[in-house]
Amino acid sequence: MANEFSVTGGAGTLGFTAARALLEHGLSGLMIFDVNPAQAQEKIDGLQAEFPAAKIRSKEVDITDDVAVATAVVDTVETLGSVDILLCFAGVVGCTHAIEMTAAEWRRTLEINTTGSFLCAQAVAKQMIRSGTGGSIVFTASISAHRVNFPQPQVAYNVSKSALLTLKNCLAAEWARYGIRVNSISPGYMDTILNEGSGIAEGRAIWANRNPMGRMGIPGELTGAVVLLSSSAGSYLNGTPYPSRLLRTSY
Repeated sequence: MANEFSVTGGAGTLGFTAARALLEHGLSGLMIFDVNPAQAQEKIDGLQAEFPAAKIRSKEVDITDDVAVATAVVDTVETLGSVDILLCFAGVVGCTHAIEMTAAEWRRTLEINTTGSFLCAQAVAKQMIRSGTGGSIVFTASISAHRVNFPQPQVAYNVSKSALLTLKNCLAAEWARYGIRVNSISPGYMDTILNEGSGIAEGRAIWANRNPMGRMGIPGELTGAVVLLSSSAGSYLNGTPYPSRLLRTSY
């Protein structure tokens, strides 16, 4: 694998783990988009030291700003030479009962999780079409896109992730003629900072009890699907939810 790629939410646990996996498989260039990459600069510097042959850079990007996204993608092409892979990991989650949710909270969740993913995919696809080399785009959906979570109330999050599945299908159909593959993964409950804290201890116990494996997933367990979808090994996978079946860990 000698491609250049961007990852949104790349300073977060899942995005960073996916980036490392692709570097381990020979990725030559990496651009990390994050709303606050400075908070992970030490980790990013460590990744560059670990993979000195790769060009690793980061950009502060608000993925809900279409102009900022388009500019960042153009800058990425100028810096790395091309953009061949896009991984969309940026997202937010909130647990608010539907009856109490404000319009602002609803809009913010969909704006980041769904609209932000679309804007990034659109900007990257324009560059892929211009280069004529095609590429791979991978959205991060969730088990929440397939089943309603329990016991936490998170209607906005569930809807935003369900929308990504249809978005993936639409873009896969529209962009296949350009050699662009669009797929998604649907992780189950992952043991990351989003699922930490005493406030959700009861929820964690319920999730584990409802899972035959009796535990949450760890970030490294997503990387096999990410590498498959990003590389030539997945060259005939387009618009498929297949990896999500591997990654649903509890309902």
